[in-house]
Amino acid sequence: MDRRKFLGITGTVSAGMLFDGMRFLQSNKVNTVLKGGKCFFQNQWQILDVGIDDSGKLIFAPANTLEGNSVFDIRGKIVSPGFIDILADNGTSPGSTFKIFEKYKVSDGVTTALQMHGGSPDCAAYYKRFSALPHYINFGVSTFVMQIRYNLHGIAERKKQVEKCLKEGALGVSHSIEYQPTPYEETVEYAKLAKKYNRPFFMHLRHSSEAKELEGVDEAIKIARESGANVHIDHLHSTGGTYKMAEALDKIKSARKEGLNITCCVYPYSFWATYLHSMRFAEGWQKRYNITYSDLQVVGTGEKLNAATFAKYRKVKKLVAVPEGTMSFSETIDLALKEDFCMIGSDGGIEFEKNANSHPRGAGCFATAINHCLSIGIPLEKALDKMTTLPRNLISPALQNRGILEDGAMADLTIFDEKTINGKATVSNPNQFSEGIEYVFVNGKLTFSKGQLIGTFGAPIKYQVI
Repeated sequence: MDRRKFLGITGTVSAGMLFDGMRFLQSNKVNTVLKGGKCFFQNQWQILDVGIDDSGKLIFAPANTLEGNSVFDIRGKIVSPGFIDILADNGTSPGSTFKIFEKYKVSDGVTTALQMHGGSPDCAAYYKRFSALPHYINFGVSTFVMQIRYNLHGIAERKKQVEKCLKEGALGVSHSIEYQPTPYEETVEYAKLAKKYNRPFFMHLRHSSEAKELEGVDEAIKIARESGANVHIDHLHSTGGTYKMAEALDKIKSARKEGLNITCCVYPYSFWATYLHSMRFAEGWQKRYNITYSDLQVVGTGEKLNAATFAKYRKVKKLVAVPEGTMSFSETIDLALKEDFCMIGSDGGIEFEKNANSHPRGAGCFATAINHCLSIGIPLEKALDKMTTLPRNLISPALQNRGILEDGAMADLTIFDEKTINGKATVSNPNQFSEGIEYVFVNGKLTFSKGQLIGTFGAPIKYQVI
């Protein structure tokens, strides 16, 4: 659906329509009211009053019926559940960088950043430390198997630590078997632990080369079948479906028809970026990806490499990007986005000011995704599902009361201009706020307003400690 048609449909809604299950209010006055915005509420676009009560919960009412202590005129804007980034990445030095990281998330409309690609090897310690600090947005972590394997020797000790994290509230189990090759027999044991505690198993697949990428998809399906876990494939377009996305998606669809729980995510960029010291740049990388030194750019400066600077920057673990178009939108990302089991995940985060050595997806993923989805004809409500409802369902019940517009849900909200929303971050300058994000509310409190950070109201997202 193009934007003009969308605006026409959403512009004509009766103020007197019924609200199934609407909360009874003794008074029509609430803490905050958003007036004139368009919401996808009860499966249709409506112009409503959106109220936030004193406890930070949502109240919906026909237009011009609520009063509030604070009133926002948002005519012509979209009211969405706050975006949930399931693949946020702030793993380098989170204690000193988390405020910068969250700054560029909230300015992209993100209200909850979950580190499900990595996370923490000691989730209880992580939550204890970071819960005592002020946050712009909600935060949470998965069990970081790769770091656990660095720290501990022997499968029994590793499994014990993974299970400890799950008992202490970790949101899932995460492993990157391309970066840290792990025997299948050991990998599936971690997936079985995820299943035992009803948490998802997030996988960065084993292969990213044209010759072997589908073997990685097959392995993920095999793990889902043997473990019974809900397996999520990280950034399928860069690891598993770069060259043969249609076939990768067909394999996943067949597995889902079989009853297996498999999902995936993508980010809306046609190039990947990773660290020079990673396994992706092991011997043979030029042939593997059909690129050479001069195709690589240092993120944050745009400097192109040669053999000498490749060796120099590899020693200091610089992040580099491959050229735009390395991954075809039409043959990879767009195919995945059209599937209902595919979500949006940034696999990124801005950690330093200024000109961070971080992929621009860390600052612009979600605004860019909405803009791109609309450009290829994906309806706005479907695009929003990929960054709200689907992540909520995947990390449930920890996110049960978020990522949705309904009475009594937590007021994590993103208000944006559907006509102008887009990411501005680039390879040479990732530290840029997205366009079109008007307001962001976190736990019912205004956190971001027209380019300005307002307050720190984020909270930890975790499972109940067992």
